[in-house]
Amino acid sequence: MSAIAIKPDVYWIGVNDRTTDLFEGLWPISQEGVSYNAYLINDEKKALIDLAKAFKADEFFDHIGEVVDPSRLDYVIINHMEPDHTGVLNTLRRIAPQVTLLGSAKTKEMLASFYGVTENVEVVGDGDTLSLGHSTLQFFSTPFVHWPETMMTYETGRRILFSCDAFGGYGALRGAIFDDEYPDLGFYQREALRYYANIIAGFSKRVLMAIEKLADVPVEIIAPSHGLIWRQHPQLIVNLYRQWAEYAESGGEVGVTLVYGSMYGYTEKMMNAVAQGISRAGVPVEIFDAARTHVSYILPSLWARIGVMVGAPTYEVSLFPPVAQVLDMAVHKRVRHKKAARFGSYGWSGGAQKHFERLVESAGWELLDVFEFVGSPSPEELEQGEEFGARFAARIREGR
Repeated sequence: MSAIAIKPDVYWIGVNDRTTDLFEGLWPISQEGVSYNAYLINDEKKALIDLAKAFKADEFFDHIGEVVDPSRLDYVIINHMEPDHTGVLNTLRRIAPQVTLLGSAKTKEMLASFYGVTENVEVVGDGDTLSLGHSTLQFFSTPFVHWPETMMTYETGRRILFSCDAFGGYGALRGAIFDDEYPDLGFYQREALRYYANIIAGFSKRVLMAIEKLADVPVEIIAPSHGLIWRQHPQLIVNLYRQWAEYAESGGEVGVTLVYGSMYGYTEKMMNAVAQGISRAGVPVEIFDAARTHVSYILPSLWARIGVMVGAPTYEVSLFPPVAQVLDMAVHKRVRHKKAARFGSYGWSGGAQKHFERLVESAGWELLDVFEFVGSPSPEELEQGEEFGARFAARIREGR
């Protein structure tokens, strides 16, 4: 992809990444990819907003060069210090040693510790403005969305909000950069939710504060650091982020995430009966095998649905480890206000339930029910499991 005009004299000069396996060294993106969106304003003064990951330097500077000689750049606006946004910084400073770096006070500290950069750095405060000639930039402090130094940059004349990680998502750009160029936005909406649950969810209060802060700012285009640029329906992604942020307190929508693991198929056999009961009760259910599904893909469902059904056998007097690891991450990511239940088998001794109860307490979930059985479930126990699932789903549906 080449440089693409967003508005006159405002360009997307970002890059796609389809080769990195793990975002932040943790979250799988080998199938989906990701974009590192950066922007260039070619005015009397020339400014970059955000940068890119270091290994994409050649492509990144080629895109800038399609619009302006990189050595003529005047400013770099650093909305966020994470290296997928700033990795090419020292290369840029060698090309344009005169460039001035603008960011929050915390960004100034981080520039010294991350890159040893202390010269030509200016701090901008909340509400400060910068004239580039015909264009004026205004800066909004949005700390902990999702690092302490983060801010957003607003181009006042064209009403473009460069929102950094907020309103972004996984997914490399598929030949176009705007929301109205995709007849089916389902892929990007799903990947935006996964990105939110993986990266942003723990800071949901800060997300709501940022949305409220910018509520009266007239925005025509939202240009995030990852994913689509929203020019036809910018309010759509804002509303989705607001909805997802509110799940932090509401617990989510009516629905069940069924996370299970099975050593020899006994718990899996019961899982099918429990899922049948949930479905029979008319409640949507999404099922994940914790041993074979990365937690990155489970977290969005856990975040968005209020019901959590866990199927896990006892393993050495504890909860089956792959399931326990998913729940540990849910605790870490502050997935709270859920209604939970558990089923599972055991052999010569129990222990999984006590482990599960400790995790539920740590997560702040309400434990509604439990169903354990010894060894392989009998036909009668499978019938009981179906009723167990239906009973849980009914309570989820009724909100109690």
